[in-house]
Amino acid sequence: METKLTLSMEKKIIEEAKKYARKRNTSLSGLIKNYLLNLTQPEKKQQDRITPLVKDLSGIVSEDIVKDFKHQYADHLKKKYK
Repeated sequence: METKLTLSMEKKIIEEAKKYARKRNTSLSGLIKNYLLNLTQPEKKQQDRITPLVKDLSGIVSEDIVKDFKHQYADHLKKKYK
């Protein structure tokens, strides 16, 4: 059963939130509803929170490349902040 909720906040915040909602093809009510649902639902396992896109992209880059990149980046930072 849908029930009306009245909120009070600065007009500028409401305007920006409406722009944000429009860009995502939803309503301000829909955004707030999803936000409150996420707040009140029990924490899901990390694996359950992974989006389908991230699942599809997982494993494309090998672990060796990632480790090498991390070492290169660490070396870069050491040189930069010496």
